[in-house]
Amino acid sequence: MWLHQVQCHAEESCPVALSELCLAQVCLSLDSLCRTQPDGSLRLSWAPLLPQEMADQLLHKMAAQGTLNDRTVGIFRSCEQLRLRRACVRSSPLSAEAFRLALCPHRLQELDASGVPGGLTGAHILSGLASNPECRASLQRLTLSRLQLGWTSLEVKEEQVGFSSLQGLRTLNLANTDLTDPFLEDICTLPKLEVLDISSTPVTELSALLGCRLTLRSLTAHGLRQLDMSPARVISILSQLHALRHLDLSDDRFVSGDEAVRLLLEGGSGILPALVSLDVSGRKKVTEGAVTAFVEGRRGLLFLGLLATGAGSCDVLSGNNNLKVAGEANEKQICESLRRYRERECFTREALVHLYQLTNDMYDQTRPDILKLVLGGMQNYSESLHVQLVASACVFNLTNQDMAVGMPHPLLSAVVHQVLEAMRSFPSHQQLQKNCLLVLCSDTILQDVPFDRFEAAKLVMNWLSGHVDRTLQRMAVAVISILVAKLSTEQTTQLGADIFIMKQLLGIVQQKAMAGVVDSTLKFALSALWNLTDETPTASRHFIQCQGLELRLMNMVPGLSVVQNNIAEVEELQADMMQEDLLEHVVTLLQGPQVEVGVSYFAGGILAHLTSRQDAWTLDQGLRQTILEQLHAAILTWALPEREMVSYRSFRPFFSLLQTSQPAGVQLWAVWAMHLVCTQNGVQYCHMLQVEGAVELLKTLSSDLDTHSNVRGMAESILGMVECHQTTSNPLRTQTEKGHHGRS
Repeated sequence: MWLHQVQCHAEESCPVALSELCLAQVCLSLDSLCRTQPDGSLRLSWAPLLPQEMADQLLHKMAAQGTLNDRTVGIFRSCEQLRLRRACVRSSPLSAEAFRLALCPHRLQELDASGVPGGLTGAHILSGLASNPECRASLQRLTLSRLQLGWTSLEVKEEQVGFSSLQGLRTLNLANTDLTDPFLEDICTLPKLEVLDISSTPVTELSALLGCRLTLRSLTAHGLRQLDMSPARVISILSQLHALRHLDLSDDRFVSGDEAVRLLLEGGSGILPALVSLDVSGRKKVTEGAVTAFVEGRRGLLFLGLLATGAGSCDVLSGNNNLKVAGEANEKQICESLRRYRERECFTREALVHLYQLTNDMYDQTRPDILKLVLGGMQNYSESLHVQLVASACVFNLTNQDMAVGMPHPLLSAVVHQVLEAMRSFPSHQQLQKNCLLVLCSDTILQDVPFDRFEAAKLVMNWLSGHVDRTLQRMAVAVISILVAKLSTEQTTQLGADIFIMKQLLGIVQQKAMAGVVDSTLKFALSALWNLTDETPTASRHFIQCQGLELRLMNMVPGLSVVQNNIAEVEELQADMMQEDLLEHVVTLLQGPQVEVGVSYFAGGILAHLTSRQDAWTLDQGLRQTILEQLHAAILTWALPEREMVSYRSFRPFFSLLQTSQPAGVQLWAVWAMHLVCTQNGVQYCHMLQVEGAVELLKTLSSDLDTHSNVRGMAESILGMVECHQTTSNPLRTQTEKGHHGRS
């Protein structure tokens, strides 16, 4: 059974069709699905007779994903199983031989070979298509834009072959090619030609168009800069195209007026009276009066392109609900410009500039429709600094503060992907990097939207290394802190393995320490360090190598003691922490009126881990005994904090501290820590105790006759909480009851 893609009204939030997922998987699995031929090309080892539409979609997907090349296109030589009708090889590196063998045997109706690199020319394509008698008659649409046509080789080798050999052709796009006047004459002999795009070509004469004056319905002649005709002659030729309905005379040079355009606009309804679409965007000094006269003389007009003309504010434009206008006068015109000019970089940039000005005043409006248009511009021109710069500014305006909350997450995910691509493509452009950082600094994006957080953390960290602006530094460190907290253990390990990142974060901590400043930047940096070193020995070693132990900041904020507590958990690094002055400093933080309980707690964790292994203790044994006594006494004075102070991924680092052979001070710190988190979040941590086997350790500790009474009492209290949560999680209770008892 074949599944067809379901149409979705809200495209941004529509789940990907199963057929799309299957095609994507096939593209990724071609090596395992195919056998290699002697010439290096692939053939499917086995293939059913696919529906023709699905073969087209597979080719298109391969081109879109960048997997289509001389080797992989070989699967389409099996014309019986994979029958192509609408072929797209856009921007795919194909040789003339691979194209001829794989695509020309098919009875194609449409072919898009725009922007194909790798030596394939328009001459090769035309020759290959014309070699198939069926293609000569069946091909209706051909797109060769942004392609070297290679007419010289065509004239020498294929004297009898021209566009006129494709007698069924109705639509031809040769924009941004080296089309010349003789071949335009050949094209205009096609008996069924209806749509022609010759934009940005070196043609000098349009008289050949008279050859298709009875069939040509749409002419796109954008940016014909080598045209050598008088304005009156141009209008004379155009006025004889009796079937013409759509005309594009726009120019992205933003030229200061054009006599031919003026003659057309002011010439009255006798010139091209049947036009329903006219584009003159970029033609400066088009007057409002001329536009008004043109529109009033053509009541059937459906589209008018006026971007960068200054004439988009005519009253006549606002009074016609059927008329769509691409311009900059209002939101509707700007959005139409972004839709219409997806393949014209200069117009896209111009529209985005006006959109940025418009979105500066969009407060508390969630506009996924506009954000989607901006995303399209970013995707189409990912290598254009100018487009990425203004588009990223628009994205920030559209997702700032609470505006991102109502956006579909798939749309935001795609936007963030493009933002990261921009950061990667233009690492040295400060304003672009700033724009992208501002976009990322969103609670909704950082917390809820799926994207490559590992890659984002690396990009932001790299940016941070070259900038000292305090506001941006604070945002960057905050972003890094949140990103690192959401990485998997494997990703955290990989990120922590980069000593450069550790140096950057510790450099910020050192900077704040020397200035005696405790601010959000410092706290975010310490939070990132904690997540990087948590259960990651490599990052912990880098912390030591970067002189992290030399910092004496623990009495200022609890963050650094958290990090050093992580270091102390790593047995092979404990020897590096056997520094008498360091331990004496940590002891001073165990209690006192000026010391927060959070600082004391993590200081106690450092001491508990370091004193738990008597055989590894390299300092004076008397010092160890003193520390254990002071640790025990201090813990008894700690009051439970009102707010959540710490979170744990696992209790396993505590297991060695809960052994019956451990000193009472070490055991007491471990059970106090467990008691703290179980009190504050019983649902999560009581379950964790059971799953990881910590309950058995606590029972053993509680029943051991040598266990100190303080430790036993705390252990029994934890076991009581576990039992209580087991009872309240009874499935007979309602969800409301479970929620009520979820936190002690």
